[in-house]
Amino acid sequence: MGGSKSEEFLAECEVGEDTFVRCGSCDYAANTEAVRVRVAPSTHTNVPPSQVVDTPNTPTIETLVECLKSLGVAAPHGGQWTGADTLKNVVVMVKNPDGSRTPLAVGVPGDREVDMKRLEAQLSPSEVEPFGEADFAAFPALVKGYIGPDVLGIDKASGVRYLLDTRVTDGSAWVTGANVSGKHVVNLVFGRDFGADGTIEAAEVRAGDSCPECGAAMRIDRGIEIGHVFQLGRKYAEALDLKVLDKNGKQQVVTMGSYGIGVSRAVAVVAETSHDELGLCWPREIAPADVHVVSTGKGNDEITSFSDHVATSLEQRGLKVLFDDRIGVSPGVKFKDAELLGMPTIVIVGKGLADGKVEVRDRKSGERTDVDAGSVIDHVFETCRGTRN
Repeated sequence: MGGSKSEEFLAECEVGEDTFVRCGSCDYAANTEAVRVRVAPSTHTNVPPSQVVDTPNTPTIETLVECLKSLGVAAPHGGQWTGADTLKNVVVMVKNPDGSRTPLAVGVPGDREVDMKRLEAQLSPSEVEPFGEADFAAFPALVKGYIGPDVLGIDKASGVRYLLDTRVTDGSAWVTGANVSGKHVVNLVFGRDFGADGTIEAAEVRAGDSCPECGAAMRIDRGIEIGHVFQLGRKYAEALDLKVLDKNGKQQVVTMGSYGIGVSRAVAVVAETSHDELGLCWPREIAPADVHVVSTGKGNDEITSFSDHVATSLEQRGLKVLFDDRIGVSPGVKFKDAELLGMPTIVIVGKGLADGKVEVRDRKSGERTDVDAGSVIDHVFETCRGTRN
């Protein structure tokens, strides 16, 4: 297919705005717009000649399947008819960058929908629009609800370009529209009875589809897009006459690409994947601070003085320190704020200082350790440096 190619980089997140597939056996993963599913070859053999059958009032896949069952028409595989035995032909309008609109028909198994986002990604930079009543009026060869392959194709009666999903394999038999209201064609074999202008990955991807790498079942997860690459090729470079000199001093059209990383989205990923009921739990590698020092002193006492000493000393050793020395704020509020902000290590200088102890908390595990005041700076420094490395 023409147009630009793209690749997205996703972080797994249950509330993410995008979906991606992941293999349950190997490390294959891909955005649903980019995945290429593994398709098994057709097992249909000795399929009888195609024939048109009366299927009144069957504009949907569900009504068609029920009608075929009631007629006693044999399915090509010998079992009961299902939506997967039907070929659904969906027509859309493609809006091109120059503003022109061209029709496109896409054939997919009837038990699956055309994934418009996936389709549009492969047609980019063109956009996909619905095929409306006015469009049907402009292409009278298309009978709404009963569109079949015999009129689809650039060189056929409709003149509409026809692309088939890769699941429509050579030798596979289908029931599809006969381009006559209330009629369908059964035993229509791809390669024997009809063809197409090409193929496209257009049908929706489902959990359980075969991994293109190892063939195992894939699952679908949600994720947040944190980066992408658009492979623009030379389409725009040629239009802009964008050229450079190569190593031989000859002018060459450049190959273009667009690369982006969503910094704000990365923060959202951290928030969604590294938190608990109390607040954030920042991974130390990207935390705004290594240590959150909480002083429960009242301004001019020993606790306040020692808290300042701890914060200053840790900063001098190269750690990033968030120092809560607010006056007039209760210790409980400070503790809650520390948990909410979620720095990896929390140092609490409080009443325990009278006994020579300072509390050190690990924000993620919740583990609390009373450390001798005289060694707390070394203890925190070693803890932070060890977990960071």
